[in-house]
Amino acid sequence: MSTILLTGASGFVGSHVLPALLAAGHHVRALVRTDAAGALILARLDPAQRAAVELIRGDVNDAASLPASIAGADAIVHLVALPRDLDGGASLRLVNTEGTRNVVVAAQAAGVRRFVHLGALGVQDDPTLHYASSKAKAEAIVRESGLDWTILRPSLLYGERDGFFNILAGLVRMSPGVVPVPGDGRSRFQPLAVEDLATVVVRTLGDAATAGRAYDLGGPRVWTYREILGEVLRALGARRLVVPVPVPLISLVAGAAELIHLPFPVATDQLRQLRLDNVGPLTGVRDAFGFEPADMAGRLGHLRRRVRDQEPGRGAIVGGVAG
Repeated sequence: MSTILLTGASGFVGSHVLPALLAAGHHVRALVRTDAAGALILARLDPAQRAAVELIRGDVNDAASLPASIAGADAIVHLVALPRDLDGGASLRLVNTEGTRNVVVAAQAAGVRRFVHLGALGVQDDPTLHYASSKAKAEAIVRESGLDWTILRPSLLYGERDGFFNILAGLVRMSPGVVPVPGDGRSRFQPLAVEDLATVVVRTLGDAATAGRAYDLGGPRVWTYREILGEVLRALGARRLVVPVPVPLISLVAGAAELIHLPFPVATDQLRQLRLDNVGPLTGVRDAFGFEPADMAGRLGHLRRRVRDQEPGRGAIVGGVAG
C-alpha cells in the first residue's frame, strides 16, 4: 500500500480517481481547502472506503500549507485546475500554473519524487489562449522539475458531474427548439470516459516505466462538436434544430456576459480554443496502458439527471427533456 497525496479530490476528475486509488489498495491524503469540500469527498464514498482517506487541509496557492500535507507521501497525483477563464486569465495562471509550481516545489523539498500530473490534450503556450497557456506552462514546470513525473493529457472527459457535456445538456434544456453550434461544428475531439482516466492514473502509479513520459489520451473514436451535440440530444431524448452560428457572434455575446459577470454557457477563451483540434492517437490508451477505452456512444445517460442529481445517493432520473 502506498500513501498518495491527491489534489483536487473534491472535483469532477478527483471524485472518480479517488475511489479508483482506494480500490487499488492505496491510502489517500485528500488535500481540501474547506470543511465543506472534505464533507463532500466523504459523502461520495462508502464507509469502508472512508477509513482509507485522510483529509488534509491545504491550498495549492498557499505554499506554506503544503509541506505538512506532502511529508511522508509516496507519490502525488496533482489534479487541481480551473477549466474556465473569468478574468483575463489571471485566475488560470494563479491556480493552473503557479499552483502547480507550488506543489512541485513542495514535493522537491519533501523528497517525494513520484509525481503524476493531469494536463490537457491540445494545449499550447499561446498567450491568446488563456487556459491552454496556463496548462502548457504548468506542464513545462513539471517536465523541468527533476521529479519522476508522468503527464496525462486527456481529451474531453465525460461522466457523472462532468463539465462540458452537462453544459451542453443545460443548453438543450434552455433551448426553445434551436441549439447553436459554434462555427461549422467541425472542431474535433476524442472524448474519454473519466473512469478510464482513473484506471490510467492507477496503472501509471503501478508502473515505474511511465516516469518521464507524457501521454495523449482519448477514446477510440474522433467526434466533431456537432456529432457530440447530436449524442447529447440522443441521451436526453430531445429533438432540436442545430443551427451553426459564427464564432465571432457567439464571442461577442460571451464577451458582453463576461464584462457584466453574467453566466453564459461558453467563455470567449473556450471559443478561441476551438480552432485547435483536441485529438491524439486512437490506440494511445490501449498501447500504453493495456486496455481499450469505452466508446462514448450511448454512454451519456447521466445527462438525463441535472448535475446536482448526479451525486451518489441521488440517482433518480429527473430533468428529461424529450420532445
